[in-house]
Amino acid sequence: MIRFTGAELVACAGVAELRAPAAPALTGVSTDTRALPEGALFVALSGPNFDGNSFAMEAARRGARAVCLRGTPEELAPRVAELPVEVGVYASIDPRRVLSDLASFHRSRLAIPVVGITGSCGKTTTKNILLELLAPLRRVVASPNSFNNDIGVPHTLFLADEETEVLVVEMGTNHPGEIAALCRTARPEGGIITNIGASHLEGLLSEEGVATEKGELAACLPSRGFCVLNADCRFMPRLAAMTGARVLTFSVDGAGDLDARNVWFHAGGTTFELRGREVTSPLLGLHNVQNLLAALAACEGLGFALDDVLPQVSRLSGGRRRLELKQLGALAVFDDTYNANPESAKASVRVLAGMHGYGRRVLVLGDMLELGERAAELHHAVGELVAKCELDLCLLVGELTRATAAGALEGGLAREAIVHWTGVEDARRELPALLRDGDLVLVKGSRRVGLERLVADLEARYAREGVR
Repeated sequence: MIRFTGAELVACAGVAELRAPAAPALTGVSTDTRALPEGALFVALSGPNFDGNSFAMEAARRGARAVCLRGTPEELAPRVAELPVEVGVYASIDPRRVLSDLASFHRSRLAIPVVGITGSCGKTTTKNILLELLAPLRRVVASPNSFNNDIGVPHTLFLADEETEVLVVEMGTNHPGEIAALCRTARPEGGIITNIGASHLEGLLSEEGVATEKGELAACLPSRGFCVLNADCRFMPRLAAMTGARVLTFSVDGAGDLDARNVWFHAGGTTFELRGREVTSPLLGLHNVQNLLAALAACEGLGFALDDVLPQVSRLSGGRRRLELKQLGALAVFDDTYNANPESAKASVRVLAGMHGYGRRVLVLGDMLELGERAAELHHAVGELVAKCELDLCLLVGELTRATAAGALEGGLAREAIVHWTGVEDARRELPALLRDGDLVLVKGSRRVGLERLVADLEARYAREGVR
């Protein structure tokens, strides 16, 4: 756990010390009073619907040794008087920046390799794979869940201590400049860019804009470091030109340093050939082969031989709500509700299409958000793929998926195989009646659509009835 003094906080983050803490050392940093370590600094972040300063007293009650509040010393004088005298108080007009500055200071004390991971999709899965490959060999710390923004990345850094040997940091973005800022905080020596696709176009405008933004990870890497790139991505040459680090590439089409050949899918997962070895992963889908290859390339960049890490591949586990297969009596459900963009949606559709031995293959797809002016076009393309893959039933949720319905119809899917609901509540009410024993159902949509409620409903129904 991170340890620092009030003087170090003042020096690295430029805060004003209104009152020094009674104890010299601060142990940990928290922005949430519900998960506040004893002796920690509470940083009072604020948003549109909350004021972090209002939680200062609660933080003190829960054992905070100091608080960093938003405002000027003059504005905060009344709050200082209210807080227990043993609690240190610091002031900043931008506590969010304090969090990043303190994380950067902590990073400067860590003599370990940091690996940054970004991309349009596959970031979290690749991070989890890399963690599982390295865990038996090194003390590894990685981003919990998807801690990948200017709050999550600092919290990830705070988890590393003197015993940590490798730190893996996920980096997300939806506006220009975010990746560069995260790199200034984490200072990665290795990087993985999983792919470049149509994601967060509201802020990044185009796939070229996505490549420019994600490429900031490549640009920040030192010459002694490494950069893992997807050789099957059309932006790979552009990204490679942005870095002075050693470039390692992966491919499922024979174009990379690590090539997966003769890929085939089966009940146990996915098998392929890699440099003369047969590799079997329990993860389904070509996209997860790419994610695995990216992680394996990073292992090589860190100095591990393939034979050191390949034994762990057979024990890999998929992330929660990422093609998570749930057997509910005679109904099989892929819970893929973690999030969605056009690339990940197409990958999931292909996985569903490749599954055999089920009565029907049923897609439940919700709106994919943050796609800007191309939203209709990109939803339409997913519908065309649904028709091409000859899925048995296409159930759609949200206004944007009207374009998916149109694409599926134009692609030749029968009209009776398409159902559209304007919102998730309609889907929750009508979905169970459309499903049959033996169906394989894949549920996917952007997180804000809330399709995980559909899966929860089906689980509750099975638990209540025992069988469908």
